[in-house]
Amino acid sequence: MKTANLEIIMRLFYLPVFVACYVTALQAADIENGDDLHFDNCTGCHDSTAYTRDNRKVRSLARLGTQVRFCKDNLGLTWFDDEVNDVIGYLNKEYYHF
Repeated sequence: MKTANLEIIMRLFYLPVFVACYVTALQAADIENGDDLHFDNCTGCHDSTAYTRDNRKVRSLARLGTQVRFCKDNLGLTWFDDEVNDVIGYLNKEYYHF
């Protein structure tokens, strides 16, 4: 019983810390670089309707990050984490507004 309570407390503590770190990284995103990376690597498969349609897959900032990483990996891109965050920041600023 004590282990279960400790696990709940730990999850409640670490989730806000993780979110705060993730949001801080996105605030430091280079939006212009994200725009360039997106244009060079993503527009071959996606136009803006992928981000603006009613039935879009992305409904949260965390899901946006997951989706960008999924596309990066499927295309075999060798982006650093800051470049991934630049694209996430660009897409969030331009389309999602989370």
